[in-house]
Amino acid sequence: MKVAIVGATGAVGHELMKVLEKSTLEFSELQLYASPRSAGLKLPFKGQELTVQATPEGAIDADVILASAGGSISKALAPAWVAGGALVIDNSSAFRYDEGVPLVVPEVNGEAALAHKGIIANPNCTTAIAVVAVAPLHRKYGVKRMIVSTYQATSGAGQKGMEELLEQTHLQLHGKEATATVFAHPIPFNVIPHIDAFQDNGYTKEEMKVAWETRKILGDESLIISCTAVRIPTLRTHSEAITLELERPATPDEARELLRSAAGVEVRDDPAAKLYPMPLTASGKYDVEVGRIRASLVFDGGLELFVAGDQLLKGAALNAVQIAEYLQAQGALKPRAGAR
Repeated sequence: MKVAIVGATGAVGHELMKVLEKSTLEFSELQLYASPRSAGLKLPFKGQELTVQATPEGAIDADVILASAGGSISKALAPAWVAGGALVIDNSSAFRYDEGVPLVVPEVNGEAALAHKGIIANPNCTTAIAVVAVAPLHRKYGVKRMIVSTYQATSGAGQKGMEELLEQTHLQLHGKEATATVFAHPIPFNVIPHIDAFQDNGYTKEEMKVAWETRKILGDESLIISCTAVRIPTLRTHSEAITLELERPATPDEARELLRSAAGVEVRDDPAAKLYPMPLTASGKYDVEVGRIRASLVFDGGLELFVAGDQLLKGAALNAVQIAEYLQAQGALKPRAGAR
């Protein structure tokens, strides 16, 4: 079986290669694609040097394409990839809201991937991290309302976002003025309550993605969700403060016990020992850290929790590879008939 990465030279592309090196996914060949200016670059993979090719406009000779080159490229080229016989697992927002495209987090709704018609969508990174923690609670206690405040790393804006944080921090520490290019305002020593475009309702598109996508993944359109998304001056790993109103009351101890057995979750919750989720400890981890679990002072029987998850991994690359692993384990991912 052949696997291809489109967008191999970006931040998520690099993480995809690292995840594939450790993955249980069985494949015989990895192909790397990126923009024409990156063609010819060589990237290491399992002791080899793989050459990056320019992304073609037509079909790609691969069984699985992990796409992370942006929504416009996926929208334009994915239909040709599918017509050529490939399964596309897309990390952009191009297909997330299409009725016939599954939006999948394997720990939560892996079975939805089995109904694909050639394209499976990866959720927004913030959503993926949140639903890993919230889904077990929703299944047992029923979530009525969900309030989310995010603390999102600069890597959510890609490699250029991380570079801007490092470069501007250096400038400010040396008494020089920093000028924002990637973000709406200078990011060093600042927090910016603005991610993506503002919508007519006053929320940003990033904030609405959390609502739209969580409902689709959990299969519950009645769920009421409000989100405030904030960019903070860290390199990677998003954090989220989540408040839940529940249909059936739950105590913090019950929630901890449930989450300790939940796939993809690491309960890190001992405030007396200063143990709680943080970007510093969650970066590089496959699991999502969950802690600060406590009774809500707003909703009777509700819960408050704090979550930290590496958005380049569970929020992007890892989740995409896990979808492929899930399909292969189910016997639903095989080489194309007559593939060379």
